[in-house]
Amino acid sequence: MKNKIFNIVIIGAGFGGVELAKALRNTPMEVLLIDQHNYHNFQPLMYQVATGGLEPGSIAYPVRRIFRRNKNITFRMAEVQEVVTGENKLLTSIGEIAYDYLVIATGSVTNFFNFEPVKDQLLTLKSIPEALNLRSFIFQNLEKALANNGGEPLDEIMNIAIVGGGPAGIELAGALAEMKRFVLPKDFPELDLTKMSINLYEASPQLLAAMSEEASSKSLDYLKELGINVYLNARVHGYDGANITLEDTSSFRTDTVIWTAGVKGAPIKGLPKEAIIGGNRIAVNEYNQVSGSDRIFAIGDVAAHSTPEDPKGLPMLAPVAQQQGKLLAKNLLRLSKVEPMKEFTYFDKGVMATIGRRKAVVDLKVWKFQGTFAWLVWMFVHIMSLVGFRNKIVAFFDWMVNYFTYDRPLGLIIRPYKRKE
Repeated sequence: MKNKIFNIVIIGAGFGGVELAKALRNTPMEVLLIDQHNYHNFQPLMYQVATGGLEPGSIAYPVRRIFRRNKNITFRMAEVQEVVTGENKLLTSIGEIAYDYLVIATGSVTNFFNFEPVKDQLLTLKSIPEALNLRSFIFQNLEKALANNGGEPLDEIMNIAIVGGGPAGIELAGALAEMKRFVLPKDFPELDLTKMSINLYEASPQLLAAMSEEASSKSLDYLKELGINVYLNARVHGYDGANITLEDTSSFRTDTVIWTAGVKGAPIKGLPKEAIIGGNRIAVNEYNQVSGSDRIFAIGDVAAHSTPEDPKGLPMLAPVAQQQGKLLAKNLLRLSKVEPMKEFTYFDKGVMATIGRRKAVVDLKVWKFQGTFAWLVWMFVHIMSLVGFRNKIVAFFDWMVNYFTYDRPLGLIIRPYKRKE
């Protein structure tokens, strides 16, 4: 039986969207991939851009170049404004787009919780522009501390607070600590770096709550070895632009607060209210179909399939999105043949995080390990996960230079950053 040709629209060129489009290459399906950026970026290495270890081009890759040889895949750079479910169409910044099947893979955005009113005073790390803003802000403050002509206390200018003890928080903390120890003394020899404190605040009793007790304990040891002040059970209460305060009324003077305390789903407008559940995620069934619709699917961070084992949905990790994308491609092809779809089952390959040079933690299904070997495994997995051969080579070369020279050479303030008032 000949396959029916469907017009499939994918919103989002993140891990899930790109994996789905790849799996539909050279099939009878007509696929349109939409994203507000023209590149796919490797989110787990964003902190490397923020701390000068890698350039943006090393972790990003043009979407059109990924699919340049695939005639059934097209790309449009656009912002999706709303879905009109009754008419099977999208309203976008470039006009209306019709679909037979729609896949929402819009990922997640920063969750500021009660800090929404002061979010413009916080630095975040969810996109390449934000990573570049953070890098510029840190180096601008170091230059300001040297000039010392604004009347601000040096500790306020130089201190850094990181809110959130998940992978993003501890990886960033470790990178900043290594930069303070090995890079800044060379670039800013006149600066008294003993006045610079890096504090990490985590509201729960342990770091890396989603990982094992061994990983949590070892990551804490590593951070302390690097000179990071780690505060557990420390819920941040407020920030006024100069002082961060905790619930116990203690405070820390700093101009730089980096928010890595959480994310939430980024659904599009037009979906039924009942489809949006906790964490602002879209409720989906075992086939990743959006609740109440048989023509709309959601995958990745924005999707949540609640089960007794995962009542809040699967974790917001790249492997989840990639596996969902691969299976959904097969299910869409089954629909084109009028065959039943297969249920999604997540295969957990493990999780990992790095805290610095020869300091990493890895939790596999049956094996947990830390230290140098874990760091090498982390580095290999992340290099191989980058899109594009050039990006793999450049990242490997930059890391090797950093390893042997104890240097992070990318401290350019190309685009000065100023926070909104």
